[in-house]
Amino acid sequence: MACLLEAPLRISVLSEVTATSRHYVDRLFDPDPQKVLQGVIDMKNAVIGNNKQKANLIVLGAVPRLLYLLQQSSSSLELRTECAVVLGSLAMGTENNIKSLVDCHIIPALLQGLLCPDLIFIEACLRCLRTVFISPVTPVQLLYTDPTVIPHLMSLLSNSQKTQEYITQIFSHCCKTPEHQTVLFNHGAIQNIAPLLISPSYKVRMQALKCFSVLAYENTQVSMTLVNVLVDGELLSQVFVKMMQRDQPIEMQLTAAKCLTYMCRAGAIRTDDSCIVLKTLPCLVRMCSKEHLLEERVEGAETLAYLMEPDVELQRIASTTDHLVAMLADYFKYPSSVSAITDIKRLDHDLKHAHELRQAAFKLYASLGSNDEDIRKKPILESGVIELLCSLTQSDSSALRVNGIWALMNMAFQADQKVKVEIVRCLGTEQLFRLLSDPDTNVLMKTLGLLRNLLSTRPHIDQIMSSHGKQIMQAVTLILEAEHSIEVKEQTLCILANIADGNTAKELIMTNDDMLQKIKYYMGHSNVKLQLAATFCISNLIWNEEDGSQERQDKLREMGFVDVLHKLTQASDPNLSDRAKTAMQQYLA
Repeated sequence: MACLLEAPLRISVLSEVTATSRHYVDRLFDPDPQKVLQGVIDMKNAVIGNNKQKANLIVLGAVPRLLYLLQQSSSSLELRTECAVVLGSLAMGTENNIKSLVDCHIIPALLQGLLCPDLIFIEACLRCLRTVFISPVTPVQLLYTDPTVIPHLMSLLSNSQKTQEYITQIFSHCCKTPEHQTVLFNHGAIQNIAPLLISPSYKVRMQALKCFSVLAYENTQVSMTLVNVLVDGELLSQVFVKMMQRDQPIEMQLTAAKCLTYMCRAGAIRTDDSCIVLKTLPCLVRMCSKEHLLEERVEGAETLAYLMEPDVELQRIASTTDHLVAMLADYFKYPSSVSAITDIKRLDHDLKHAHELRQAAFKLYASLGSNDEDIRKKPILESGVIELLCSLTQSDSSALRVNGIWALMNMAFQADQKVKVEIVRCLGTEQLFRLLSDPDTNVLMKTLGLLRNLLSTRPHIDQIMSSHGKQIMQAVTLILEAEHSIEVKEQTLCILANIADGNTAKELIMTNDDMLQKIKYYMGHSNVKLQLAATFCISNLIWNEEDGSQERQDKLREMGFVDVLHKLTQASDPNLSDRAKTAMQQYLA
């Protein structure tokens, strides 16, 4: 009997909730304007912090009526303002709520409301617009549909601290493309927003700072303009430097560091400028330490990686600053000590997002070791990170496997023999060849890249091929025979060309007629990239100045390679014909 009673009880409760919600909506249609106003105020109080009530009111059609009342010139300003407040509250619910509001054309209605001269109403409309636009489900392009909107928003910036906060927050969330940057720049974003950096309101300063970070990102025009801007007689870059001081909130330090990083990468500030070397870089390294929140560590590491990426000197400085390499190793072990974290909510949050820490560390390791061998030996051999990265290549997550092997690939680039041997030892040949048959193409490509980097410089090629030559040749054969993309096969043929450059390793190709036939096949392939890579391989095998070149030339002549090379000298692609001519000259010398 209990089971039979349960359903009617649920229905009666649902009916009661729906009836209550219906009552709120019905009052919006009352002919008495005063009752309508009171109904909106009561609705406002009912929805605060109540997502279920918000959803019910949306389903029952409250939004179109509220928007109608908001847009009616016959409605009192108080009523229009209260409607904007309620709509803003509904927008603070779930993403589905936002979708419903956008579908009801809330954005053009609120933008139209900004033409009203009443400041309190404008602020209510802007607050609601801000809430709608910061949602990831809102198409930001809706801000740019009407060309009069951006200049009007710029004109409202000076009205109050609230308009400044809401408008700059809207801009920072809706500036997603170079086109958006250009629109905002052309409508005076820099000169209108710069004074807000010294506003007495922290919220205004923070949102203005965020605006500059999104405007400057990979934008030379904006960055070059920013570097000459004065704010209350002080250069903007110095204002950003002050915002990075340790006594400022972490969010402000990080965002100011991002602004200077983006200006530097865009060429507006030199990499050896003191504001970069002595302020920005140390600030970002500081953000990587474990006393900071996960999001701060991730953002700090990613921004630091971006700052250092093209500059060897910055990489050197960072690698010796505040034990950065050791801090990054800790990213892979998070959380290293559960007992040390007393905030259980923080622990739970960080555990769920620990992969973001690892991703950030991958980027930073790759950036640190991208240009300088001494630095690479220092991220790698001293910190024990190779073992960590090798273990991540065994992850069930393809994203982790890709990033693990990608980081190892970068570490192996132009590395010395000690580093390469350590990578091969830690990874193990079984795992290396497992990765070469990985179903994820990205994993396969990065593994081929790793193998190519390991097999560079003759002593390294000969040493690795003497130990693992049989397995590597088997893997190369399987890839060339299987259905793979042009990119995968090109990378594989490049590995073969590296092997052909070894002193002793090249014999593994010369004694393998099946492999030689495959190279011949790809020399005649319809894709130029594959022809080039295959021809490069043959060129290495027949090079005159090396021991045994005559015997190799004779064998390859007998197998018909000279005829193929002669044909390729007439190829329409100049690179291919040049490569074939260079190879042919080895026979004529």
